[in-house]
Amino acid sequence: MTEEVIRVRGLRMRYGDVDVLTGVDFGVRRGEVVALLGPNGAGKTTTIEILEGFRKRSDGEVTVLGADPENADEDWRARVGVVLQAWRGHARWTPRALLSHLGTYYAFYLTPDRPRPYDVDELLAMVRLQDQADQKIRTLSGGQRRRLDVAVGIVGRPELLFLDEPTAGFDPEARREFHELIHRLTDMEDTTVLLTTHDLDEADKVADRILILATGRIVADGSADELARKVDRDAQVKWTIDGQHFVHSTSDATAFVRELLSSNPNVEDLEIRRATLEDTYIALVRSVESGHGVAPIDAFAEAG
Repeated sequence: MTEEVIRVRGLRMRYGDVDVLTGVDFGVRRGEVVALLGPNGAGKTTTIEILEGFRKRSDGEVTVLGADPENADEDWRARVGVVLQAWRGHARWTPRALLSHLGTYYAFYLTPDRPRPYDVDELLAMVRLQDQADQKIRTLSGGQRRRLDVAVGIVGRPELLFLDEPTAGFDPEARREFHELIHRLTDMEDTTVLLTTHDLDEADKVADRILILATGRIVADGSADELARKVDRDAQVKWTIDGQHFVHSTSDATAFVRELLSSNPNVEDLEIRRATLEDTYIALVRSVESGHGVAPIDAFAEAG
């Protein structure tokens, strides 16, 4: 079994008389990219801040990189990268100076089994800021500042990276480059990533696994395809023969298409469509918020 770098059991968080988290359970294995999704106010940022050690929980067990983040030391923090949702200052610095300064901090915690921080020029190129390396940060655009946030989060080559709405303000090209960067970190550096996002297309593209948080609990856990199959077991197959259009729903699209192609050599415009992550997300959240239970995946599977 791959090492579990995050383990959460029975996590609870109360603000006054309001229970935001009522028993959150999940784990994240080394090298995974996991997206935490949920409606506004569901507790995604609260959960991330507890895992980062920035917020004390009300109850439950939390282990991150083998330690309780509430009591973790500076050496532990040097192994964790954080990209916060809100922009934080440093207006008078330049990107090069800021990243160089932060790199010296991580270098202080070097051990024989920890890699050196990124070379600043390499890091600036990774986030497409090499042309703005010596500008004052206050002169950068919102998207450029967000790319700098990402660079700050990964400068120390973290084992575990937390990303809270990382591509807010990115244009489509910058968003695609960011997705490529995430794949590079996981493939080449074996970095584990836990991100929150409202961009369901982004979650579908980068995440190995999707967690959906609603009504204070994790109500769905699986790949986008696994969740879609449980919400809607049938796939829709569309095709054309001699200009005539056909549509068929099937629970076994592979077998159906194989038979279709073997018996109809003139098939064109073949398309197989399953529920999108957006379809799945909306169905699951609506189900649990309407009071159909805290485990809508099981309810959908039984109904199917």
